[in-house]
Amino acid sequence: MSSPPAYPGIRISGCWALGADSSNVEALDRLLPPVGAGRSPRKRTTSQCKSEPPLLRTSKRTIYTAGRPPWYNEHGTQSKEAFAIGLGGGSASGKTTVARMIIEALDVPWVVLLSMDSFYKVLTRQQQEQAALNNYNFDHPDAFDFDLIVSTLQKLKQGKSVKVPVYDFTTHSRKKDWKTLYGANVIIFEGIMAFADKTLLELLDMKIFVDTDSDIRLVRRLRRDIGERGRDITGVIKQYNKFVKPAFDQYIQPTMRLADIVVPRGSGNAVAIDLIVQHVHSQLEERKLRWDLAALASAHQCHPLPQTLSVLKSTPQVRGMHTIIRDKETSRDEFIFYSKRLMRLLIEHALSFLPFQDCVVQTPQGQDYAGKCYAGKQITGVSILRAGETMEPALRAVCKDVRIGTILIQTNQLTGEPELHYLRLPKDISDDHVILMDCTVSTGAAAMMAVRVLLDHDVPEDKIFLLSLLMAEMGVHSVAYAFPRVRIITTAVDKRVNDLFRIIPGIGNFGDRYFGTDAAPDGSDEEEVAWAS
Repeated sequence: MSSPPAYPGIRISGCWALGADSSNVEALDRLLPPVGAGRSPRKRTTSQCKSEPPLLRTSKRTIYTAGRPPWYNEHGTQSKEAFAIGLGGGSASGKTTVARMIIEALDVPWVVLLSMDSFYKVLTRQQQEQAALNNYNFDHPDAFDFDLIVSTLQKLKQGKSVKVPVYDFTTHSRKKDWKTLYGANVIIFEGIMAFADKTLLELLDMKIFVDTDSDIRLVRRLRRDIGERGRDITGVIKQYNKFVKPAFDQYIQPTMRLADIVVPRGSGNAVAIDLIVQHVHSQLEERKLRWDLAALASAHQCHPLPQTLSVLKSTPQVRGMHTIIRDKETSRDEFIFYSKRLMRLLIEHALSFLPFQDCVVQTPQGQDYAGKCYAGKQITGVSILRAGETMEPALRAVCKDVRIGTILIQTNQLTGEPELHYLRLPKDISDDHVILMDCTVSTGAAAMMAVRVLLDHDVPEDKIFLLSLLMAEMGVHSVAYAFPRVRIITTAVDKRVNDLFRIIPGIGNFGDRYFGTDAAPDGSDEEEVAWAS
């Protein structure tokens, strides 16, 4: 990393301490809320409950802190790794606050916040008893599962999904539920031992040490542990003197020399935050991480349709129903009725590609019948919202006890990138055959991202079936080239997309026509763009 520009500061052991001055530390009653003052518990970056949306609202925008699978190109692979920032410093030094200030100042939509606190090792019964008596050292490197930290950060940088443990500080144990995170534009990893492992250091593109006065850190720790974790003041002081302070002197403070930037006074140092943000922006600009729709459009021109594509036979009945739903004069009631009929036929056709095995049953007349039975474990439907959910009733009608998941992917109108906004998948989906549903597929961008999400959840590629009422050849080629083992099933394929990547002749805005919502002001097929088909 090149030397920072000439900001007010002093050089310390190869690092830069920004905004430092010789004035005494301000009085604690000015820096911290008064003891006993009402305040909501501090929200930890990786311990969000299931009902809490994975986002951070700022004055400028909403930032999604669960990340997304980033920057997949026309080949379905990731073009660049995410930019990883490490935030180290003593306990209660303000690392999480600094991280949130960086996120808001960065003003990028996709950020992962990862806390080292989530990676405490599982304690034995004897260690649990020691912890209850404040006799267990949580501030020693051995208290953390560095192997899991490294593997988690590696996967996040590669854009893969990860399972992050949720730690309960009251009981000193991991909760049963783990949470899923994705990689993003920027990953911020914060913790007291953020720089204590050589392999971990190599994964960090930028290292920041938050240097806060020890008295302030002690007061913050007292208020946090007493107010949020149910500890008593005697136990907190005992633990601080016996473990926290010696660990800081022995393991944490020496890592300051490894940092690219040292931030004195933590969140009170606006100059340091500005410098960090400028550097990260320059790195993101150098990487030029953009989804290239033009590359998708030109990658497979003039190629024959792939063998993994199956189109419902165009009988007079099927073509008649297409005629009705494509007609702009068709009423909403008729549009819904004939769309549902096509969906039912499509799903029945798709089920014929599931694996079946020979089986013998006995009829009521006592005779054997040599038949077929489904050879898989379970079938799960996953709809790409919003249009994909219209296919769920047809799937439920023919698949008893089918499980349903949902994915919300929207296209960023400024960058053209598909962005993952919401995800809910059934547990153990990796064992299932998955029917991925979207009503129209034009570029294939959203379908590719949805398939990538399923693969990141360990669903085998050959167990994924992409179903759509209508597809453009461009979308078929894109999905098939990126994921050659995914079965693609549709009722019709149109040859062209226009300059705005809308299917020609197309079906119109399926979501608006089905749900009766207003069409886009320009009359465009917004379903294929804003909802990223």
